[in-house]
Amino acid sequence: MRKGNPWLSVLFWTLISLATLFPIYWLFVISVKPAVELFSTPSIWLTEIYWQNYVDVLNNRTLRGYMVNSLVISSGNAVLCTTLGFFACYALSRFDLGGKESIFFWTITNRMAPPAVFLLPLFLLLTQVYRVGDFSLADTRIGMILIYCTFNLPFAIWTLRPTLDGIPKELDEAAYVDGASPWKVITEVVFPLARPGLAVTLILTWVFAWNEYLLAATLTNFNARTLTTGLSEYVTTTGTNWGIMAAISVFTLIPALIVFSLVQRHIVAGLTFGAVKG
Repeated sequence: MRKGNPWLSVLFWTLISLATLFPIYWLFVISVKPAVELFSTPSIWLTEIYWQNYVDVLNNRTLRGYMVNSLVISSGNAVLCTTLGFFACYALSRFDLGGKESIFFWTITNRMAPPAVFLLPLFLLLTQVYRVGDFSLADTRIGMILIYCTFNLPFAIWTLRPTLDGIPKELDEAAYVDGASPWKVITEVVFPLARPGLAVTLILTWVFAWNEYLLAATLTNFNARTLTTGLSEYVTTTGTNWGIMAAISVFTLIPALIVFSLVQRHIVAGLTFGAVKG
């Protein structure tokens, strides 16, 4: 289309962009309309903006606590999974381990399994196994950070391995010849070259943890509940508060957009790093 008719290409991608962005626009429209107008005269156009839904969300101390929990849990899980995934991929890439391909495939199978399969064993782990006296990891931020590693750590390993494989081993050998220690090789040779892949892994695992609902809704009661679980509290037997739910959904989009904007320059480089070897 670009060679034949450039305007056709522009039109095509414009339609794709509109189809992609329209649900987000409609979500914002719902969040700034009162319930009466939303149900009486539903329209995609904004005649006036009703900010009370956002005010109610910000004034709700419970929802603010859920937002803090989401930020702590998703950030902690992203950092932990990216760090462990980096060292795991370094071992798979640099050491001649027996059966490393089987180990790599086994980690991916954990990501393939549906989360509902793990609900019962994870619940028992949090409430019974990881328990010391009256203290347990159930309904705690640390517990949810570790639980999310079940699915995000395999993804981090799968994402980072091409990055580590794309860094020549000869650089490590040259550093060893110059007298560098193994830790210095990792931190001053491998880590700087792997930054694009690490940035992509960090943002994707962060988004996965931020958006997760099933585990958070099942394995938490109050102390560690996340913002996504707060949506269900507005679906009651007396009705559904669509305006508040839409406002909460908009709030869940904002941190993800901020994180993406901070690391967007690394995303393309990280996704293509290691795709071509000399």
